[in-house]
Amino acid sequence: MLIVADTNIPFLKGVLEPYAEVRYYDGRAIGREEMKDADAVIIRTRTRCNRETLEGSRVKMIASATIGMDHIDIDWCRENGIEVRNAEGCNAWGVADYVFSALFGVASRHTVKLDGTTIGIVGVGNVGRKVEKMARRLGFNVLRCDPPRAAAEGPEGFVSLEELLEGSDIVTMHVPLDASTRGMAGDEFFSRMRTGAFFINAARGEIVDEQALLRARPKLGGLILDTWCNEPDVNQLLIDACDIATPHIAGYTYQGKQNGTAMAVQALAHHYSFIELENFAPAPESDALRPIVIDVTGKTQGEIAAILQYNYPIFTDDFLFRSAPGSFEKLRSEYTYRNEYYLND
Repeated sequence: MLIVADTNIPFLKGVLEPYAEVRYYDGRAIGREEMKDADAVIIRTRTRCNRETLEGSRVKMIASATIGMDHIDIDWCRENGIEVRNAEGCNAWGVADYVFSALFGVASRHTVKLDGTTIGIVGVGNVGRKVEKMARRLGFNVLRCDPPRAAAEGPEGFVSLEELLEGSDIVTMHVPLDASTRGMAGDEFFSRMRTGAFFINAARGEIVDEQALLRARPKLGGLILDTWCNEPDVNQLLIDACDIATPHIAGYTYQGKQNGTAMAVQALAHHYSFIELENFAPAPESDALRPIVIDVTGKTQGEIAAILQYNYPIFTDDFLFRSAPGSFEKLRSEYTYRNEYYLND
C-alpha cells in the first residue's frame, strides 16, 4: 500500500510507516504523477485533488489535515468512489485567538476604544462559534449572519447580511469558500459597512473582491487580512493597505496542528482498519506546549489588550510578512506554532 503525504504536515513522519509505504512531497509538488500509484493521500490546502490530478490513479482515500475543502473536487471524488475527509474545526480556537489579538492590537495602535462596540460574525460554524464565545466573554455586542444555520435552527438570533453590515463596528469573516461565498465581499458589501468599521478576513482570500476592498479602504477603520486571493502571489497594494497582514497563519497553533494531523490519521485508520491508530493523537513535546487559560475577570479593556498581545505578539508576524512578502510559503512552512489561549468562563 502506498500513501502520499505533504511533507509539511507536522507530527506525521513515522506514524504510518508501519502500515504502508509513505512518500513525502511538498504540497504544491503533489500532482498527477505523484498520486497515480497512491492508494491514499494526506494533504493540506496546497494540493489540488480533482479530475485532472486523480483520474486513472488508485487513490480511494483523501485526508486533508485542514478545515477548508475548496482544493478538492468533492463531487468528482464522490462519483469516482473516493472518500474525502477533512479536519473540521481543528484550528478554530487558534483563529479566534488571532481575531482578538489582531483586533485589540490595531485598536491600541489607533487609540480606538472597543467598549460597547458591536462585532458582526459572518459565518457562525466551528470558528465563528469560538469567535462569538470570546466576543461575548469580552463584552462585545454580537450580530450573527449564517443563512444555513438560520434555515436549520430558525431565524431567532440571526440577522441578514445587510443588517449585520449596517449594524456592526467590526465585521469578521468565517465562511467557507464555495460558489455562494466567492467574491461575496464586493462593492455592495463594503458600501453597507459603517464608516470607520473594522474588517477582518481569516477565512479564505477568494471570498473578498480585492479591488472592491481597495476602493473601500478609505472609509474603513482597521483592516486585518490573513488570507488572500492568488496565494502565494499576494497583492502588494493590499498588504500596504492593511493594519495587520499575515501569510495565512491565523490557525497555526501547536494544538491546531496536533488536531489536524490527528484527524487525518484517524480518518485513514478507520478507512483501512489500522486499529492501533483509530484514536491517534500526537503527544505534546513538553508541558510548555499546552493551551493557556487567561483570566479576564475584572480586567479593563487596556489590560485585556496587553494580555492578548503578550500571549500572541501578532505584530511580529505582520512585520515578518511585510519584510518578505515573496516568502509567503516559506513563512508558513517554517512558522513557529504558538500556543492557543482560552478565556476563563
